[in-house]
Amino acid sequence: MAMTERLGVLIMYFALVSHVGAVRKVMPVAVPDIFKNKNVAHDKLLPGEKIYNVRSFGAIPDGKSDCTEAFMNAWRATCDSTEQARLLVPEGRFLLSSMFFAGPCSTPEPVTIQVVGTIVAPTDLSEYVDSEWLLFEDMDGIKLLGGGTFDGVGMESWLTASNCVDIPFGTCIRNPASIYFHRIKNGIIQNIKSINPKGFHIFVTNCANIRLRRLKLTAPNESPNTDGIHISHSIGVRVAKNTIETGDDCISIIHGSHQVSVYNVNCGPGHGISIGSLGKYEEELEVKGIRVRNVSMVGTQNGLRIKTWPDLFPGHASDIIFSDITMQNVRNPIVIDQEYQCSSNCEASLVQIKNVIFSNIKGTTATPIAVNLRCSNKFPCESIQLENIDLSLSLKSKPSGSRCANIKPIYKGMQNPQGCL
Repeated sequence: MAMTERLGVLIMYFALVSHVGAVRKVMPVAVPDIFKNKNVAHDKLLPGEKIYNVRSFGAIPDGKSDCTEAFMNAWRATCDSTEQARLLVPEGRFLLSSMFFAGPCSTPEPVTIQVVGTIVAPTDLSEYVDSEWLLFEDMDGIKLLGGGTFDGVGMESWLTASNCVDIPFGTCIRNPASIYFHRIKNGIIQNIKSINPKGFHIFVTNCANIRLRRLKLTAPNESPNTDGIHISHSIGVRVAKNTIETGDDCISIIHGSHQVSVYNVNCGPGHGISIGSLGKYEEELEVKGIRVRNVSMVGTQNGLRIKTWPDLFPGHASDIIFSDITMQNVRNPIVIDQEYQCSSNCEASLVQIKNVIFSNIKGTTATPIAVNLRCSNKFPCESIQLENIDLSLSLKSKPSGSRCANIKPIYKGMQNPQGCL
């Protein structure tokens, strides 16, 4: 299929999907976890499982030939199979344009996409019919695994990328995310690598029961807007045993995220782990039930951060625990910033933050203020607890410090730096 013809088909498909899906966002509800109490660490063929190799559909592993049509046909054969089936991307480099892996699928068990080789993105941004590269949508049960690599080839796009920090009020057009999970129930992304994405490595939105395990996400420290894992409007997301080295947040959790756990993650370089920014859009859903533990941060621009916009829209963030975190030469290790992107004369944020615990946070800070809690004077933070904090300046030239506004922290155990008086 010629490039212009294929793009036309994709654009018409996206227009139809956009029209059908143009409804108000609502919080996904919890669904039965089909992977519960199952060993998902090891992939194995199920009895009678059929393998659809993309090479059998005409894909050429030279990194130059457009394999999109072959992948489309292989995916439809896999997804439409009434027998158990998997899509196989073997060794080699496969050039793949923006594509929907759309469901629902007919396989009796979760469909598997096994990537052994490398999938390579085109460099021309005009080939992306949406703001994403590879979109996985409308499935109940999918496993994306195999040890392979998703190469976003993002270097050229970073030179012209919009700086979403400098363009704060909804006009920023971000670069395509490499892997986009949308309306997925019971999904696993496991044992894959993502390098040099144009935008986010992985974007999870409007999903339920998602496991992100044993991932290696890599981009240069200076690459803009390359969040490692970005989560919104989702429930039951588990992030574990990952290494993230990137140019923006290692993990970002925004409005509508419930029951998200982050465990055993190595972060750095990058901007740390962020909840927010919140309060940027009207009618944002609450962030609630976040657990971040056993995380190592090295040389990150921030550590653990909750950030909200001043004087825009209301929101809520509660029931959040950060525990057992080690930091090495981290700037701004513990931050609540309700004056995000406001340098002076800030209006009060309309986001309420409450019931947050920072526990067993240890290591070194690269900035004198290790604990910076700046809350809203209209909705002061409530029930913020700091327990066993030990953060020393890397150079040890003087003690680290704390700064607080519109908050009465609850202190327990060791406090280094000394708590706010």
